[in-house]
Amino acid sequence: MEENQKIDGADYISLENAKRLKLPFFEQVAAGFPSPASDYQHESLDLNEKFVHQPEASYFVRVRGESMTGLGILDGDYCLADRSEEISNGNIVVAFVNGGLTVKQIDLSTREQGFLRLLPANPDYKPIIIDAYDQFILQGKVTSIHRDTRKY
Repeated sequence: MEENQKIDGADYISLENAKRLKLPFFEQVAAGFPSPASDYQHESLDLNEKFVHQPEASYFVRVRGESMTGLGILDGDYCLADRSEEISNGNIVVAFVNGGLTVKQIDLSTREQGFLRLLPANPDYKPIIIDAYDQFILQGKVTSIHRDTRKY
């Protein structure tokens, strides 16, 4: 797949040819009382190596909306999705539904009854019920969430 091509109406950003960037890495930095961080410095951390396991099957989507705030996914966050990951009940997924992309938690427990549900993580939103009449394609499992905190 070519870099920055369209996938089901959304911009697809390929990670296959992503540049490698190794940054200094400090493990176990306290979120409470400070500790000497130099005691925990490792060589470096490459975010591609840490988060991207199948570059040819991975892509980012940018979240718009508030439906997943209960799982810590906020408006403007970037979700890394992997099309090669096996999807199980309760996973967070990117799905193409009736012409649009959405990020939701998948509920497969009703599959034998002829439908499945895409669950929001915000009580102000209703589940999306998927049955045989819907256009539905699972686009991948969300494997990590990335946020630019400079806006806070």
